[in-house]
Amino acid sequence: MDITAAVLRQAGATMALELLQLEAPRRSEIVVEIAGTGICHTDLSFRDGHWPYPLPAVLGHEGAGTVVAVGEAVTDVVVGDRVVLSSGSCGTCPACLSARPAECPSAALINMRGSRGDGSIPLSKHGEPVHATFVCQSSFATHALTESRFAVKLPDDVPLELAGTLGCGVQTGAGAVLNALRPRPGSSVAVFGLGAVGLSAVAAAKYSGATRILAVDVNPARLELATIFGATDLVDANSGDAVAMVQALVPGGVDGAVEASGNPLALPAAFLSTHGVGTTILVGAAAPGTQYAIDSLSLLAGRTLRGATMGLSNPRVFIPQLVAMWRAGLLPLEAMSRTFPLSEIEAALAAAADGSVVKPVLVPA
Repeated sequence: MDITAAVLRQAGATMALELLQLEAPRRSEIVVEIAGTGICHTDLSFRDGHWPYPLPAVLGHEGAGTVVAVGEAVTDVVVGDRVVLSSGSCGTCPACLSARPAECPSAALINMRGSRGDGSIPLSKHGEPVHATFVCQSSFATHALTESRFAVKLPDDVPLELAGTLGCGVQTGAGAVLNALRPRPGSSVAVFGLGAVGLSAVAAAKYSGATRILAVDVNPARLELATIFGATDLVDANSGDAVAMVQALVPGGVDGAVEASGNPLALPAAFLSTHGVGTTILVGAAAPGTQYAIDSLSLLAGRTLRGATMGLSNPRVFIPQLVAMWRAGLLPLEAMSRTFPLSEIEAALAAAADGSVVKPVLVPA
């Protein structure tokens, strides 16, 4: 079938809309007509060549839409189902078989190779391959192809154009708190970096029962937005030592911290903002090769630091939980999102890059 997609042909270049050909779904695959796809800073990193990906390619990995075609072996979704797409995993390793797909050791290869497992590429332009399956979807397009097991069905009341954000950024931030940090009711949490990931972490901290939720950023507008998501205290990192400010608000330090900015200087600050046996979760994705400076004594004291890819979530279990949070008014996706037509993808990417929009969402023109 013919589709329209934003094609990246050179790292750092603009993405132009092109008419491409998408193969029919194979046995276990589906085709989804995209209603909306969020822009994540990971997309910017791959566009700019900070992370390797074969080109030409179609990026985009926060898509949601309606199933329009299914392979003959697909039984878990049908044509007409509303779905959100998420990242891929092998499905056969111990982690996947234990319902922990975020820990699949093959996930990075599966999501970033630009092809199916057999090397075939389902997108082309007049016979020229255009690398697809970016995070198992390539949703900067009118249609995306994926394995049916990477799609999560959505109820009718969820706004489909915004639901794609649940597939990556929102589940990463919320999962960092609910699946990795797991704060006890009445505890204190600091979140460093208030993009979509950080704001979702703030919302999850409130949902978990934390009573002190400190939001840390350099952007006044995002600090103000954090109050809508549940922050109890705001820390403007532009105005001084963020660690000292956090510990002035919570003497001795917070119980847990989440670093969601990807700024190499933010992780040591988040780590030191906790008390001596606190826990810090890293979800901000800095460029490959980034080194973090952690003082040995601060680690020796008993603090814990761990990463949490995709918030350690199982999308088919966790996304329905996020939907329940949205229904309860605890995850206001609308407050952080702004839609752009797919034809204005460059403006949307620029808004994500300069921080003027927390979560740009591409919708059909």
